[in-house]
Amino acid sequence: MASSMEDDVFERLKQKVDPAEQTKQQEELNARLFKQHQRAQERLLELVDENTTLPVTISSVRILNANRTRRSFLERVVNPLLSAEGKEEYTLAEALKEISGAADKFNRFGIFKSPISVFIDRPDPTNPSTSPTDIDVYFSAFERGNYTIKTGTEAGHSEADAYVNAELRNIFGGAESLNAHASLGTRTRSAYSIAFDSPILSNPDLKFQLNGFASSTLKSFASHEEVLKGGNSKVAWISPAGHKHEVGYSGVWRQVTSLAEKASPTVRGDAGDSFKSSINYSWTNDKRDYPMLPTRGYLLKAVSELAGFGPLKGDVAFWKSEAETQAAILFGNTGITFTAGLRGGVIYPLALGGNNVPQHTRINDRFQLGGPNDVRGFRLSGLGPHDGSDAVGGDVYAAGGASLLFPIPKVGKETPLRFQAFINGGRLLSLQGRQKEGDVVNVDVSGNVKKTIASLKDGLPSCAAGVGLVYAHPIARFEINFSLPLVMRAAEQGRKGLSFGVGVEFL
Repeated sequence: MASSMEDDVFERLKQKVDPAEQTKQQEELNARLFKQHQRAQERLLELVDENTTLPVTISSVRILNANRTRRSFLERVVNPLLSAEGKEEYTLAEALKEISGAADKFNRFGIFKSPISVFIDRPDPTNPSTSPTDIDVYFSAFERGNYTIKTGTEAGHSEADAYVNAELRNIFGGAESLNAHASLGTRTRSAYSIAFDSPILSNPDLKFQLNGFASSTLKSFASHEEVLKGGNSKVAWISPAGHKHEVGYSGVWRQVTSLAEKASPTVRGDAGDSFKSSINYSWTNDKRDYPMLPTRGYLLKAVSELAGFGPLKGDVAFWKSEAETQAAILFGNTGITFTAGLRGGVIYPLALGGNNVPQHTRINDRFQLGGPNDVRGFRLSGLGPHDGSDAVGGDVYAAGGASLLFPIPKVGKETPLRFQAFINGGRLLSLQGRQKEGDVVNVDVSGNVKKTIASLKDGLPSCAAGVGLVYAHPIARFEINFSLPLVMRAAEQGRKGLSFGVGVEFL
């Protein structure tokens, strides 16, 4: 005979569950669990805070789940943690800081799934070799897949392409990677590259890179096609202050070919083959909070290249240098940001081999200026020297810009979508003392360069202003702007109206 209590239970089971009530109960349960987790975390922090000066020794470190990674590679990362390898004893705070640093290193190799879990435990107290201060450290580092293959399409200003990208990870068990890329497009007709990347001495901040590439790009603004085949190698490192350095060598065979019928004498004079053999160095100090859409911080960057000097050989000889700076300021908690940037560059022609006469610079090596990613309001390579309708590039340039970025009403300042108002401009000049065809007729190159740099301030720069929308995707920044040229010199090509830009660097 069933009791009344059992009857009540069966009656409740027969009743239909109200979805709203069920959702409410689930929310209450989640809230209780969250509070319990929060209290546990707070208690853990209190325990750590109360014992920060407690002496500990790290007796062992174990990396779990890293089955394809070399033991010797992992040991270089974790051995400095062991008390026997460094100091005899840590405080608990020091030990946690060192352990966190090692976990961060593992994350930056890019071969482990994020986040990497860390566990700390006491060793077996029955083991006579252990001491009361000993702790064991465990890293749970699950490895990412061996490879990734991506295919897709991209669209930018006057260009669209389709690509395939394949990456092999952790090839030899030391965080090495091999990346192969191929694309076909409207402007960059074909591009192929293969790159090998490896950390040096298990240090994610010190890398060696070796690249090979081939591409064919239509230079519609200068009536020709440029074919490149070559390779480069470099060593890249990040200093303790966070500055990024790169030094390397590149050898590239270049061809100016497929000239249009309307190609200018300048373009025809540079047609044919050339080989550039150069060493290069770059330095970057990027303190912006979010490079794609910075709200605070600054950027300092410098790049230099030396080609054809001494043992470098090749068919071209020059020293080329560029510098860039950018700053961003956030106005309180309004979400309104002011950004401003400056760029500049110079090419210094050098004598090749035993010839004492400096070479003229080629169209392959000169600077181009203008377009949606630098000086908006002008066509691609629309600024600077032109021969007929061809943009032939310049040897000295300076450009700058300023933008105000506003959150869009009802969208919110937390989203990466902004309305911008901007003004930008620049000057691009040929080296004084050079004939139209390119021969340097005055061997006082130093004086020519100084005069050309000084002439940047003659008159107003070519400039434009406008408004638009900015969207900062994690991979690239997208802009659609309405621009109005304000100052434009003879032969330069402005662009009034809408333009679309996509890239990772904008002025």
